[in-house]
Amino acid sequence: MTRIVVIDNHGQFTHLEHRALRDLGVDTELIDNDVDPAAVEADGIVLSGGPDMDRAGRSAEYLDLDVPVLGICLGMQLIAEELGGSTGSGDYGGYADVTVEILDEEDPLIGSLAPETRVWASHADEVKTVPDGFTHTGTSDVCGIEAMSDTDRDLYGVQWHPEVIHTEEGEEVFENFVDICE
Repeated sequence: MTRIVVIDNHGQFTHLEHRALRDLGVDTELIDNDVDPAAVEADGIVLSGGPDMDRAGRSAEYLDLDVPVLGICLGMQLIAEELGGSTGSGDYGGYADVTVEILDEEDPLIGSLAPETRVWASHADEVKTVPDGFTHTGTSDVCGIEAMSDTDRDLYGVQWHPEVIHTEEGEEVFENFVDICE
């Protein structure tokens, strides 16, 4: 059975990420971000959202485990920062219902959502430039970089929260990530 571990960065929806995976029949565990990555056995990692980078613990070290990683909100920003991209404050700071245009229909994480999808996202902080090796895969009129992927390293990020009910095709994002991990 596929095992995906959710790294808790203290986001208000993290428990829903864990539940979404569990509801898909995945062997999943929610663990604190200060757990030693060497002690974790998983076929995939979800880096949860959270309030700020200062509370991300050892999350960056999970990028070195050589398993697929999905960064959600802060998790995506952390991937960008660690691998040479940049982040900054968004023009729109609060949560909003946003239409995301899918820029790459072949993307294994969000390509199946093309041409667009409605999501629930926070844009207090956001990715401003993607790291080398990443493809910009989603955009909106609120945030230039709503999603990014590096399929060679199986690293993925979405600015929005696929785990909440307000995101129309959130379950499909998790299903696609499970497929990537298998």
